[in-house]
Amino acid sequence: MTRFIHDKFAKDYLEELLKDYGEVKASEKVSGEIKEIDVLFTPAKQQNSNLQILGLLGRFAEHPAIIEPYRNPASTDEICDCILKLLEIKALLRREAKANKTKLQDSEIPRLWVLTPTISETRLSSFGTMQKPGWLSGVHFLPDALRTAIVAIHQLPQTPETLWLRLLGRGSVQSQAIIELQALPLDYPYQKATLELVYNLRENLRVNQELEADDRELIMQLEPLYQRDREQAKEEGRQEGRQEGRQEGKQGLILRLLNRRIGEIDASLIERIQGLSLEELENLGEALLDFSSVADLETWLNQQSI
Repeated sequence: MTRFIHDKFAKDYLEELLKDYGEVKASEKVSGEIKEIDVLFTPAKQQNSNLQILGLLGRFAEHPAIIEPYRNPASTDEICDCILKLLEIKALLRREAKANKTKLQDSEIPRLWVLTPTISETRLSSFGTMQKPGWLSGVHFLPDALRTAIVAIHQLPQTPETLWLRLLGRGSVQSQAIIELQALPLDYPYQKATLELVYNLRENLRVNQELEADDRELIMQLEPLYQRDREQAKEEGRQEGRQEGRQEGKQGLILRLLNRRIGEIDASLIERIQGLSLEELENLGEALLDFSSVADLETWLNQQSI
């Protein structure tokens, strides 16, 4: 069974994306028969404008949320269990408000988002779901009193707004999302962290002997991306090493020239010189030709920090 591997990936992934915007509790236990909520999210009091980076997932995170991702299509019983968890959380909040003699605000009650890779129209109809204006196709709302929506990942449009949710799909939906993720700029928020989580998923799946066809295809898709990124990381490490080598060599040369020009300098000045960039070291190499005392060096260093 690889479901638990994918469950852990989904929880780690959602926690990584949402932790900058509020409090994330993975595998939060609720009363009753010791049920666990996959992800319980409470947004920060000060709304972060960067939340829009997460697109549709960011909209979910604008309010308290329970997020229940499924690797396999969510069954009727599983969706009912999710609703039960929501109701138990609501009951807990009501008891706390009563104990504190405060009124529970509607905005404090979480909304439930059930993420399923696929779902049949028959199952959606059995829950009386509906589309709401202003929401993308694939987001199916239950009656308002239940504060619940079923997100059919395979029905989400293939746009940047849905990328972070489509990564939790399966088959061709997830494969396409991984291609889009890898094509993002290297400095794009969450790109590097998400790829690392995906690569960890790949490693965990590789050691499993009973893989489903989707998982085998996922591993094959990730293999060239993984190797390429690892080679790129090695090359960046080599370049950084060469850069550090040049910088250390330049520092040594500058210190020797300063000792000849103005005599021995103390440790505090040496430390400041070692904190200079390669460009600043080159500028110092030119400027020191005009130095006649340690005071000239101190003046020059003070000017760099202005």
